[in-house]
Amino acid sequence: MSISIIVAMAKNRTIGVNNTLPWRCPEDLKHFKALTMGHHMIMGRKTFESIGKPLPGRTTVVVTRDSNLKIEGCLIAHSLPDAIKTCADDSQTFIVGGAEIYAQTLPLVDTLYITEMQQDVAGDAWFPEFDSSKWQEVAREVRTQASPQPLEYHFVTYRRKAVANINDCKSEALSKN
Repeated sequence: MSISIIVAMAKNRTIGVNNTLPWRCPEDLKHFKALTMGHHMIMGRKTFESIGKPLPGRTTVVVTRDSNLKIEGCLIAHSLPDAIKTCADDSQTFIVGGAEIYAQTLPLVDTLYITEMQQDVAGDAWFPEFDSSKWQEVAREVRTQASPQPLEYHFVTYRRKAVANINDCKSEALSKN
């Protein structure tokens, strides 16, 4: 199974404000739909609340600490490992937010699909910093829009670089503990 993050973020890593997107970009929503259609999406409860419903054609897995939470049309997981196990039969699973879920899954994913908004944006939720030297850009599509608001943005795909050898893996894992 491949696990990927999909996110739209500003230059200053902003991904949200008041539990909503801080921009209006219809092409980004179409891009999101095209990539995630037919697959599992893992998201936190607040991200689900910002969307408001399960998205058609995809399996929504909501991660929550609330053991009583039930959401019609969604699968509920009480930990990230449980959420990932729920998606085991899908060849491609997408992590769709929010900030806390992104931070927890960044070490686990092999692909990042990032819509890079080419401006700083005020917000209250941010994508975690990551070591770009560990990722290789494999695709970039430059886009602009005039309405509903002027934006320049890039659809960028990054793949995790292979680790040189097992000792590098061990050193990296030990340095995090």
